[in-house]
Amino acid sequence: MQSVFRLKNLCSSRSSVSQLLTRTVSSALSKFAHLDPVQLDLLNEPCIVVDENDVRIGVDSKKNCHLFAPPNSKGILHRAFSVFLFNGRGDLLLQKRSSSKITFPGYYTNTCCSHPLYTPEEMEEIGALGVKRAARRRLELELGIPKGQINVRDLNYLTRIHYCSRSNDEWGEHEIDYILFYKGDVDVRPNTDEVEDVLYVKRKEINDFLVSLSESNVPITPWFNLIVNNFLCKWWDNLDNLDSFKDHDSIHRL
Repeated sequence: MQSVFRLKNLCSSRSSVSQLLTRTVSSALSKFAHLDPVQLDLLNEPCIVVDENDVRIGVDSKKNCHLFAPPNSKGILHRAFSVFLFNGRGDLLLQKRSSSKITFPGYYTNTCCSHPLYTPEEMEEIGALGVKRAARRRLELELGIPKGQINVRDLNYLTRIHYCSRSNDEWGEHEIDYILFYKGDVDVRPNTDEVEDVLYVKRKEINDFLVSLSESNVPITPWFNLIVNNFLCKWWDNLDNLDSFKDHDSIHRL
């Protein structure tokens, strides 16, 4: 049975959706009691379910969207974002995901990766404003970056990718991922429930850094790998002139 709650059956208030999903998900979480309690609680979050054209079709819990098990052996396709934050010198902030993360624990990745919630403020689609608000929220939660230091209007929405990748026998990611670039100096205070380590990497050092990770058998997340191999360097080389690279019509199937 498809687990997605269709839009026509739900009001758009966050409290109604969250209460419904929490009741539905909580009874199914007992077998995951071994998971980190903070991450376990986050499995109740309402994600925006979309079709392959990124049209919003429903809502479901973070748990159901990321559980790679019958009847959804590839999870449930949902909306996501990946932030690439650069300081004033143009160095890219990377993070190593906490070992308590449910998907891809201990992997290096871009600055911040997460999901907009099924709420009115994060579902707003004009100018990808909802996704940008979600990105600012998660930058504060994961990295301690004060919301006042991130102007959502300065988050550059470049394009979208569609990918699917299994993390382990139970969990994975199946997302339409909005790529957001931001340049500015910020204060970073990582949340250890989310992030194990952070570092800034210079443009001329990124290839050597990734090679060193590979040689040390330290993995990078699949979405970061896809973006590195297909887009990152040309965008980074034009960090102050990104308008010509914006492609809001395409969804790159990678």
